[in-house]
Amino acid sequence: MSKLVYIEEEIRDHPRTQEILARLPSATIVSCQHYGEVFNRKAQNFRLQKQRPALILARKHSPFSYPAPTEYAIGGSENEYFSHMLNCPYDCRYCFLQGMYRSANHVLFINYEDFSGALEKKISQRQGSLHFFSGYDCDSLAYDAISGFCDYFLPFFAEQPDDVRLELRTKSARIAPLLAHKPSQQCITAFSFTPAAVADKLEQGVPSITRRLQAMHTLEQAGWQIALRFDPLVKHPDFKQSYTDLCQQIFHSVDGQKLHSVSLGVFRVPEGYYRQMARLYPEEALFAGGLEHQQGMVSYPSNDEDEMIHYCHQLLRQYVPEERIFSCQKLPSQPNETC
Repeated sequence: MSKLVYIEEEIRDHPRTQEILARLPSATIVSCQHYGEVFNRKAQNFRLQKQRPALILARKHSPFSYPAPTEYAIGGSENEYFSHMLNCPYDCRYCFLQGMYRSANHVLFINYEDFSGALEKKISQRQGSLHFFSGYDCDSLAYDAISGFCDYFLPFFAEQPDDVRLELRTKSARIAPLLAHKPSQQCITAFSFTPAAVADKLEQGVPSITRRLQAMHTLEQAGWQIALRFDPLVKHPDFKQSYTDLCQQIFHSVDGQKLHSVSLGVFRVPEGYYRQMARLYPEEALFAGGLEHQQGMVSYPSNDEDEMIHYCHQLLRQYVPEERIFSCQKLPSQPNETC
């Protein structure tokens, strides 16, 4: 956990700030006026910070949620995402966050009450089913031992109407915060996977496939809704066999007929993010070739994208009902979060 904690002076005495500091008794505390002073500084060494990121406790200001791209829908007629945290404790080479932000430090917004108040307003104004996504700028569960995110938001969403959902997107196997609560149909825990051949090379610090499958199985048995995210699909030798093996491994542990949803999306990032990622890791084969620039995005050639999506879609149809398989192809070209 973080050895260095920056705190905005405005929220130094907030009860949640004090709760978090109590979980980090040996941390060095530094005050700041605004988290951007630390997070947005020029000439930061992202790779060095990633080895030992600091934690920045801050207050989030309006807006508290943003419209999600239509391609990311998983059945909701309206879709929003919100970020209680910026950056992720895991280190995945394909992650667009390393191209989006100058800093690898973690920003945790502690004013959950302001988030829930804003989300409640969105809920009251909805015209149809409304889904919220919480794992866009972070991992929803990986930092929960410090953030206490689940203990606040699970009860909040459990009280919402039947057509309102929360997706927790994660690579974590830390499911104790969910098991401490009564299962709620309002919450979907979506686990992200890549085949072992990709994970071993590109995902540092991520729990093993086996551990995540054990977590999925435990949640399924406890009555929680679970989902799968094959995003990004990463082209590599033996792509088809790798994903065939991965699906066999997954569906040996979980019941595909009971999954809430599965989504597919190939590796793709905005051009500006890609340039930054390639500068950070010039030796990384993922960025070295075989990618194309298309309408401000960097991804695989269209024919390769279509083939990858089609193969995995057909593969998943053996295990999961067709109507629960979704494809997402695009990513916003600019971050909505203002620092």
